[in-house]
Amino acid sequence: MESYSRHSRRWFLGAAGATTLISAAGLTACGSSGGSGGGKKLTAFVYGDDAVKVQVKSVNRFNASAAAKKAGGTIKLEKVPGADYPAKLRTAMGSPNAPDVFFNWGGGSIKAYKDANQLVDLTDIITSDPVLKGGFLPSVIAAGGLSGHNYGIPMRGMQPVILFYNKSVFTEHKLTPPTTFDELLAINAKLKKANITPFALGGSDIWPELMWLEYLTDRIGGPQVFDKIKNGDTSGWGDPAVLKAAETVRQLIDDGAFGKGYSSVAYTNGGAPAVFAKGKAAMHLMGSWEYSTQLGKFPDFARNNLGWCAFPKVEGGAGDIRNVVGNPTNYWSVNARTGNKDAAIAFLKTCASEQYAKDLIANGDIPTTANAEKLLDASPNPEFAKFQYQMVKNAPAFTLSWDQAVDPDVSTPMLTEINKLFVGKSSPSQFVSALKGLK
Repeated sequence: MESYSRHSRRWFLGAAGATTLISAAGLTACGSSGGSGGGKKLTAFVYGDDAVKVQVKSVNRFNASAAAKKAGGTIKLEKVPGADYPAKLRTAMGSPNAPDVFFNWGGGSIKAYKDANQLVDLTDIITSDPVLKGGFLPSVIAAGGLSGHNYGIPMRGMQPVILFYNKSVFTEHKLTPPTTFDELLAINAKLKKANITPFALGGSDIWPELMWLEYLTDRIGGPQVFDKIKNGDTSGWGDPAVLKAAETVRQLIDDGAFGKGYSSVAYTNGGAPAVFAKGKAAMHLMGSWEYSTQLGKFPDFARNNLGWCAFPKVEGGAGDIRNVVGNPTNYWSVNARTGNKDAAIAFLKTCASEQYAKDLIANGDIPTTANAEKLLDASPNPEFAKFQYQMVKNAPAFTLSWDQAVDPDVSTPMLTEINKLFVGKSSPSQFVSALKGLK
């Protein structure tokens, strides 16, 4: 479970750095003429990691179902190795052998296909179908869309970013989890007096730094600030909330919130999780996969001393403390030139089923379906599972990780600018200017 969560979450960053999506004109030139199976057998591309067994089961169930028979189509699942997925999907979508249905991350990962009119707009389909309309948590459905339209159906588990804390450190120093940013700063001061770094940070990977800017921008300016950017308006980087978030990051760094060596510590090699688990740092802002990471590396810590809470509100900020950032889930999208749209939609509806949710839970995931909460007692850690589920269920907005939400050719330079801010090579105002220049 650990490797699935972390590595599939990071796929889009690697893809953006390695390649650029072919032009919209090129995407429009080719496509699935009549689908990959003449309307009888539809092809579904899926990311081929350990978690794919859930999708294998769902395809087998669907193919044997009355719904498949009624729609006149079955699904052939094509498992694509993770490292090959972005290139293979891109090539296939520009050819006569395009998949009818394909796995993606929403946001920037599908924008080029949306712009090329290669996706089925699912907005009206979801609205008019009770199973799809009521089947999923609203914030998750919305997070997979672009410009207010839906292009994806949730098909894997949720991965919100959570503020984790070391319960033994908090108990020893008589601390309680912060609900406001001023409380967080006060906790930092007490921890530094005790020679404990407030926050673990895997700065050498860069993407853990991104999480700080995502939450601060949301808490200061609300989710609409990044929504504007996600939908292609780069002037959104000039919103005062982005500058204030960058200034707050510099304040935290200058104040020693991350210690001194964070830029040489990695998350991916276990460095930051170890600093946190061993009590050298008291807190860690990280995706929900931190639980499975700690369970694998420091099981006693994970079971006994790992605590979690929401990112605090910023006094005077426009963002609701219930807002979430991170990876809402992965999505199925439908090729506009599929040979059998009815069968494709019938297949997507299976993701709202109770059996599908049970399969996700058995794999260690937290489903994004509307009625999954009652099933979570079967998860490896019901308390943590229910916290995550309630967090996402109650979220007025769930902002997709910036590096996955923006266009692929913007993702890597954006991360470069974030790193420059964190290591002191640019000021907050220089950071904002650089982001406004990204196209």
